[in-house]
Amino acid sequence: MSTPTDAPAPALPAPSLARSLALQRRVLHALLMREVITRFGRRNLGALWLFVEPMLFTLGVAALWAAAGLHERSPVPVAAFAITGYSSVLLWRNCATRSAMAIEANQGLLYHRNVRVIDVLLTRILLEVGGATASFVLLGLFFTWFGWIAPPEDLLEVAAGWFLLAWFGAALALVIGAGTAFSDVVEKLWHPAAYLLFPISGAAFLVDWLPPNLREVVMLLPMVHGVEILREGYFGSVARLHYDAGFLAVSCLVLTYVGLAMTRHAGRKVEVR
Repeated sequence: MSTPTDAPAPALPAPSLARSLALQRRVLHALLMREVITRFGRRNLGALWLFVEPMLFTLGVAALWAAAGLHERSPVPVAAFAITGYSSVLLWRNCATRSAMAIEANQGLLYHRNVRVIDVLLTRILLEVGGATASFVLLGLFFTWFGWIAPPEDLLEVAAGWFLLAWFGAALALVIGAGTAFSDVVEKLWHPAAYLLFPISGAAFLVDWLPPNLREVVMLLPMVHGVEILREGYFGSVARLHYDAGFLAVSCLVLTYVGLAMTRHAGRKVEVR
């Protein structure tokens, strides 16, 4: 005769969607705070360096271009050209660079039941996108306030271009971040690749300035289309821009699918360890 202690334990009810979302929010918030403190500390400007650093870089480039007199040789506003170009590079490049080896650096946290590989990568992506966005907005307001550049001609198009670039950067970060869980070679290859991509990413030129044969090659890079959309929203009336928003969106979708699949496999690999 069976006793009450022999009865199987009742199954725990599955957590509700609201509870799961609340838990995910707490995990991401804790990881974000930890990442900010670890990277920037509590002294000096602290977390403000998250957007002050890209601001200083972009300001320096704009100052050099203005000192070289480029603003007198082209109808394209040099300050707006520099802000849209170098801010976009910092957006997608920093997302991928900071995500490289992020899993290994946070290996100890993955022993917690509620922390997953995707949480670690999302934390770094959110930090970089937030910092680059704050820098881009503040620089635009700063230059506009002092009359150095005109306000954007189409603010919605600027926002759309920035969103697509952020999406591309996030998807690329998933691929690079998850890839480093399988081999350190991914990180070693990514750094030179990032430097090689920089001069052909559209940051330092307009596609219209290139010869037709070279233009077709450059437009195979998804980020070039995002920069062109961003610049059309800023000063499209003084320049001819070339882009295919559909190609950029499809590229982001493919990269996102690949990145999420790799992240899932990376999570299983980490659990096996």
